[in-house]
Amino acid sequence: MRDLITVGAEPRDVLRGLRATLDGAGPALALGDTDPPLRHVPGGTALVIATSGSSGIPKRVVLSRSALIASATATAARIGEGAWLLPLPPTYIAGAQVLVRSLLSGHEPSLLAGAFSVEAFTAVAASMRSSVGGAPVPRFTSLVPTQLSDLVTAAEADAAVAGELRGFEAILVGGQALATSLAERAAALDVRVVRTYGSSETSGGCVYDGVPLDGVGIRIVEGEVQVTGPMLADGYLGETDRTDEVFVRDGNGTRWYRTGDAGTFVGGIVRVTGRLDNVIVSGGVNVSLDRVEGIVRIQPGLDTAVVIPIEDARWGQASAVAISRDALAGRHVSDVLAELRDAVGEVAGAPARPRALLVVDEIPRLSSGKPDRVALRALWGDRESAHRHGQ
Repeated sequence: MRDLITVGAEPRDVLRGLRATLDGAGPALALGDTDPPLRHVPGGTALVIATSGSSGIPKRVVLSRSALIASATATAARIGEGAWLLPLPPTYIAGAQVLVRSLLSGHEPSLLAGAFSVEAFTAVAASMRSSVGGAPVPRFTSLVPTQLSDLVTAAEADAAVAGELRGFEAILVGGQALATSLAERAAALDVRVVRTYGSSETSGGCVYDGVPLDGVGIRIVEGEVQVTGPMLADGYLGETDRTDEVFVRDGNGTRWYRTGDAGTFVGGIVRVTGRLDNVIVSGGVNVSLDRVEGIVRIQPGLDTAVVIPIEDARWGQASAVAISRDALAGRHVSDVLAELRDAVGEVAGAPARPRALLVVDEIPRLSSGKPDRVALRALWGDRESAHRHGQ
């Protein structure tokens, strides 16, 4: 057995703990909102990490030392080794993996202190320039789409920012879907963005630009993407039933992780189309809110919009589109909604058309950078309650 200790969100504390646990000398680390009821875990455990809980209760994922190393090694084999910049919370798997990759590569990571900003990011990126034997050390970082959006917007107006972004050998982007329009803007700046797909249960990204990393297996079972490989988590802390439900074995004894994502795997390329459970029934018709959101996000200025389920007196369920006030760009709410209903209806059919817009000053986000869908649904409920009471 191995001791389990809780580590705060300070990057240097997490780095110190990871260095010890990967060396085998230190205890396993509990990161994020874990509140572990257990003080001892199996000997090979390195991390117990909480999922983001963007639409539900966080789960406490148990990751072994070998799983973390397998993930980091496969990443290095795909994009190369070098120095990493950490602009993400280290208590989330994407941030923790930046530190793991740094430790394995032998380069001390560059840490972004405080809240993310374009100015802080570019300043730290500029300070990373170094060389070994006369050859420049490649630079890497990992971002969520909102951070990339801020950087690309700044780079389009500032050559210095653009130059720093182009200086990265690769910028991993994950945590949520990357809008095509944003990817195209980054490409126009010659910024190398790598789309990643994965989760805490896979020790972070395990599919890069649709192609599984070395050692990763993919299968589709009844429309669900399932993953196997040496980077799979051991399960969920103290939850045997949930572990057995999510991590299953086939007839050959191979262990697979059921992602809960819908998708395809054709010609060696993984395409994820949304969550299997992010579906509403509107007027007796199943509607994928992920599909609706994808259509909405390709409309001009709406690449950060979020689609949420709402109750509908006539159809049972419907959807609302949450957008920031800036995204209105001077247009009337009814006009924007009409345009979205037309766009969604043309592609996905009339039952998929959103019923309403929820305009907020700013899309609420979790510390991971993902949109806080629970908070948005609460905001919608507050608005509906105020309407019912004539406020």
